[in-house]
Amino acid sequence: MSAGWVAGVTRAEAMAAARAGPATARGLAAAPGLPDALRALAATPYRRGIDVEAGIAEAQRAVTDALVWQLRVLAGWQPRPGSAAVRLLASPFEIANTRSRLRAMSGASQPPPYRLGALSTVWPRLSRSGSPAELRAELAASPWGDPGSDAPTAMITAMRWSAAARTAANLPAAARWAAGEAALLWARETFVAGRRPATRHAARLLGTAAVRATAFDEFRARLAPPAKWALEGIERPGDLWRAEARWWSTVERDGLRLLHEARFALTPVVGAVAVLSADAWRVRAGLECAAHGGRALEAFDELLG
Repeated sequence: MSAGWVAGVTRAEAMAAARAGPATARGLAAAPGLPDALRALAATPYRRGIDVEAGIAEAQRAVTDALVWQLRVLAGWQPRPGSAAVRLLASPFEIANTRSRLRAMSGASQPPPYRLGALSTVWPRLSRSGSPAELRAELAASPWGDPGSDAPTAMITAMRWSAAARTAANLPAAARWAAGEAALLWARETFVAGRRPATRHAARLLGTAAVRATAFDEFRARLAPPAKWALEGIERPGDLWRAEARWWSTVERDGLRLLHEARFALTPVVGAVAVLSADAWRVRAGLECAAHGGRALEAFDELLG
């Protein structure tokens, strides 16, 4: 046991315990309007940057910004292996920044990038890229790996595959989540968007038989065991939103278990990232419901199972 792990795990447990939680999120969803819901966030970790006059997009962005800040704080308390784990699990934010950068290159107005600090893998270099080809070259020279194309959509999809593969390889406690996310990604790309992903990671994460499938039912049936759970009971691609909601619920449930498995080691830190991330996802969903005057409360309850 080291002092670094004692401090890091203690901080992880405290931050997870302070999350908003399901009851608060449902209270947000039941609010008569978005300003009421935003006022309720004043007593939660999401109060940072909240403007009660904000629209739904700005409010949800503020929640995500608060999560990024939480993960930066969490990473800062960890010894080196813990910081690396938090950084890897925070990959979606570097992917989001990269997507915005690519869109800005085409002239589209974009929100400011997430302030990643120590959560960044190579974002400072990516942010200075002047063209998709330059950005691809930076990715190829980094842990993200060569996306195989400088088409913006292909690069973002490749980054998601890279994050899933590296998570499965380096964080055993999160490998099941990575495999499940990969199953959802392949299903959306292939059976909703009509794009056949070209990635060297798919067969390892999903199984060779699954990636050769040409129909959704066949794909679901042939998934490798670590990924199969993500699509159980999902009969058609149009229901993938239910699978995504279940993925988040599973990540949170597993994260709560991991928080209590090993006292002073990496596992509780991985659990804390899962719990904090799932909490922010649920709060964003609650705000979306509030923005519709609570009329979507039934859908919110279904979303959370």
